[in-house]
Amino acid sequence: MKRSLALLLCAVAHAADVPRPEYPEPQFQRSQWMSLNGPWEFEFDDANAGQPARFTKRITVPFAFETPMSGIGDTGFHPWIWYRRSFDLPSGWSGKRTLLRFGAVDYRAWVWVNGQLAGSHEGGNTPFQFDVAGLVKTGSNTVVVKAEDPPQDRFIPRGKQYWEPKSRGIFYTRTSGIWQPVWLEAAGDSYLDKIRVTTHNDGRVRFEAKLARPAAGLELHAIVTRNGQQVARGSAAAIRDQAHLELRVLNPQLWMPATPNLYDVTYEIRRNGAAADSVASYFGFREVRVDNGRFYLNGRATYLKWLLDQGYWPQSTLTPPSDAAIKFDIEAAKEMGFNGVRKHQKLEDPRFLYWADKMGFLVSDEMANAYEYDAGYAARFTREWIEVVERDYNHPSVVMWVPINESWGVPNLSDKRQQDHLRSLYWLTRSLDATRPVVENDGWEHVDTMDLFTIHDYARDGERLYAKYKDLGKPGARIPDNGRAIWAPGFGKYEGQPFLLSEFGGIAFIPEGTRVPGDSWGYAGVEKTREDAMKRLQSLYEAIAKIPAFAGVCYTQITDVEQEVNGLLTYDRKKKFDPAAIRALNDLLQ
Repeated sequence: MKRSLALLLCAVAHAADVPRPEYPEPQFQRSQWMSLNGPWEFEFDDANAGQPARFTKRITVPFAFETPMSGIGDTGFHPWIWYRRSFDLPSGWSGKRTLLRFGAVDYRAWVWVNGQLAGSHEGGNTPFQFDVAGLVKTGSNTVVVKAEDPPQDRFIPRGKQYWEPKSRGIFYTRTSGIWQPVWLEAAGDSYLDKIRVTTHNDGRVRFEAKLARPAAGLELHAIVTRNGQQVARGSAAAIRDQAHLELRVLNPQLWMPATPNLYDVTYEIRRNGAAADSVASYFGFREVRVDNGRFYLNGRATYLKWLLDQGYWPQSTLTPPSDAAIKFDIEAAKEMGFNGVRKHQKLEDPRFLYWADKMGFLVSDEMANAYEYDAGYAARFTREWIEVVERDYNHPSVVMWVPINESWGVPNLSDKRQQDHLRSLYWLTRSLDATRPVVENDGWEHVDTMDLFTIHDYARDGERLYAKYKDLGKPGARIPDNGRAIWAPGFGKYEGQPFLLSEFGGIAFIPEGTRVPGDSWGYAGVEKTREDAMKRLQSLYEAIAKIPAFAGVCYTQITDVEQEVNGLLTYDRKKKFDPAAIRALNDLLQ
């Protein structure tokens, strides 16, 4: 915990030609794969004239062109951009299907291999892949990517990426084009496309597989191990492109933050006894529910002690600069006594969720929102949210879904269409996943669909916070507004959901010697001394500890981000406060 992010970035800067060299998706890993991270040819296309005849720039993938780590660092408006690189297929891939995979490209992408269109994808946060077996050849191959990311379009999910030229207030530098890893992998002629894992704490585990290029006589096999010892195995025949299998593990070891027990599983697609495809993964036994005003993890009432985490880094914005940087943030949060994060306005890199699974860290999974509403927005947001839930369903660390924050994308909730959009997102999410609670609109303007009642309140001190919420949850007590109405128009029936203070604090302090932008700010001003900041923080925690209705809190925030300086760490991950002192405050909350 003595290393700062500056050291981590330095290590990355002096690494080999392949940044982020680890396998990008540990929950679905094939043994034969090749990273395409590193140097690509690059060109801006501001006039949308088409693929350039000549590429004059170089970029380091997977970092967006706006970032220093990309090697370009241009934060201007460039809606259309092009990438190109060559690769040789490994000799051992002969006779295999070649999959070209992208972690995320913001916002639209078109991909060509050897001059032939492989496919396209819309949605800046979710992964996609193309089977390019019919397009690649032995020897040298070329992949070209065009990305379109309209910098001022507020009808597309953009999160905190600002639509004006310079970041300001709570909005930050944009992330355009490829911003998560790109890689190739070899699969069988019939292969696993995806698999959904649902566990129960009595040891039952259900695998629902979807197959690509299905053929007659295929079987799904699963072998479950723990610490290298087999604990369950079984098989099921495929029916067309589906295969479902349920196994039971005796005496299952449950996944908890203190004991993040995981089970390894190997999936095989077999035909006539021979393996056609194989994927390595893992899962955990973990159940969550809300009841009687509390959040329960594996049947135990668990107080949520979370940090708001926007997932930005100074040299790479939304892209984690390294695996070590991801682990550092989780370690820092746990050292301060937090048991999870509310990932805010960002679908985080899958490697973050992998380390959260491994290290025992709870995650609220939140979508990057748009800001304006129309029918086109509603359709594209819904499509991408379905992909979000599908991508992250198998992670035991993910314990909550949050499609919308503070009415972003639904700015006029007197409009019944926008109300219905919120309600539909709740029911859609519940239909996709019955195992986790859902918050339909985090912070205010709730409708009649939510599993936790979330509140945002940046009261300056504990005295004001306590006066406002001391009667929260008592019979007949009103739930206070906070600038914006706590209920959307026409709604107001509270039905006993747990209260979560999902944004509070925001105490700004700039340690001596820390370089920050001139327009830096914090909620209720910037404290001049560490002592004054800690005094405010302590008063808030002591007040919350006296309000029994709260089932959890989320402090804003883990790190400074650009001009917003209310982090417990600086933007380059230096500690502002004694971690033991923060942990002692978290210990007040039970």
